Amino acid sequence: MLDQHVREFNRLVPVYYQWDDHEVTNNWYPGEMLLGDDRYTEKSASLLAARANRAFREMLPITEHASEPGRVYRKVSYGPSLDIFFLDMRTYRGTNDANNSPSPTDNTDFLGRAQMEWLKRGLLNSKATWKVIAADMPIGMIVYDDWKNKSTFENLANGDGAPAGRELEIVELLRFIKNAKINNTVWLTADVHYTAAHYYDPNKAHFQDFEPFWEFVSGPLHAGTFGPNDMDNTFGPQVKFTKHPTEDQGINLPPSYGLQFFGLVDIDADTEQFRVSLRDVADEELYTVTLDPVYS
Repeated sequence: MLDQHVREFNRLVPVYYQWDDHEVTNNWYPGEMLLGDDRYTEKSASLLAARANRAFREMLPITEHASEPGRVYRKVSYGPSLDIFFLDMRTYRGTNDANNSPSPTDNTDFLGRAQMEWLKRGLLNSKATWKVIAADMPIGMIVYDDWKNKSTFENLANGDGAPAGRELEIVELLRFIKNAKINNTVWLTADVHYTAAHYYDPNKAHFQDFEPFWEFVSGPLHAGTFGPNDMDNTFGPQVKFTKHPTEDQGINLPPSYGLQFFGLVDIDADTEQFRVSLRDVADEELYTVTLDPVYS
């Protein structure tokens, strides 16, 4: 009966889902063994992920991919103005390590080769005015796996300086977008537990071979709120807005504090302007920006 209700809901309400870590366990990566956590009788994160993927798709059905059953990344089109590229930054990544390799290796994977080539082809072939990249995690925020020692990384960012580790995939992607003259890419993401608007400016970046773009962050919908994260200057993120707990409020605040956030995007049918509004749980508009489309 529950499955029937979920399918009916998905048929009536246009909701699209992607996953990250908490469908499985905090900060998981393929091949991880949870040997130090007594809460888990099953120690293989990969096996837990396979079970979670099945539960995810049974609860929130998405179209199966013929050659890769259970694949989460996909494209959704909304007429001539919008293509959304839903990414999977969890399934194909390497180990959460020091993230400082100067050259690509299997362990610097974040999207993985197949997903990267799929994304580049999709962006290149897209006829939509706006290409939204719905990412699990933000690009320029530092997210530590080991918060206590700040020695291993969960995200792409690894600290200021030249690109290294998982950042090398973003170098490849941003350089491709610039060289292929792909206009109007916008990144929408979550994972971190507050809301922010970032403008990535090559003039303020260590790596500069890309066109400027925006990234909008909104989270959580119903979890503890904390932040802000440190920023990494590799790709020059400028914090245009942020809302998070104050030092006096502390960290991991419950939803009763009202610091739950979401984002609203509206594309004008006539001008194709892309308006983003970051809002709180009371639907108060905290920050808004309108982006003008570029036509080539």
